[in-house]
Amino acid sequence: MGLPSELGVGLQGAGGFSPEVPSFPNGYHICEVEIDPETGEVALDRYTVVDDVGTVINPLLAKGQIQHGGVQGAGQALLEDVVYDPDNGQLLTGTLIHYGIPRADTLPRVSVDFSPVPSTTNPLGAKGVGEGGTVASTPTVMNAILDALAPLGVTDVPMPATPERIWRAIRKRAGG
Repeated sequence: MGLPSELGVGLQGAGGFSPEVPSFPNGYHICEVEIDPETGEVALDRYTVVDDVGTVINPLLAKGQIQHGGVQGAGQALLEDVVYDPDNGQLLTGTLIHYGIPRADTLPRVSVDFSPVPSTTNPLGAKGVGEGGTVASTPTVMNAILDALAPLGVTDVPMPATPERIWRAIRKRAGG
């Protein structure tokens, strides 16, 4: 049924909006880690995010974007490394068989909550949600690692913070 086609009503639409001033999402990430000083193995115990993305239009999608961005950033901090053969320059981590990416058993559940402050620069009050999880999670995980290692005198671990790199940093500070 529906309206007659001669009325020109359909299911399409077009429009555009260009704000004069951009909006900026913000928030905070908290990561708790445990590190085995004998092996350098890192266990992420808890990861929590509270973000202000303005008016949350679709909470399920927004949480999913933030969670998966957090996983991507944690993967960069802990696993992901582009490695080349030093003798011939051949890429050694060119497939997912060799390139470290996080799996479901690598990370805890990423808990997400919102603290929305609607943007005044657009009619919906929305702010960006796409990059926040990724941008914040890498330094959050690295800072949690360095905080856990601070009592041992470790102040720097190169990324990715693999167990071997952490173990070497601990041994270096211990004098051997």
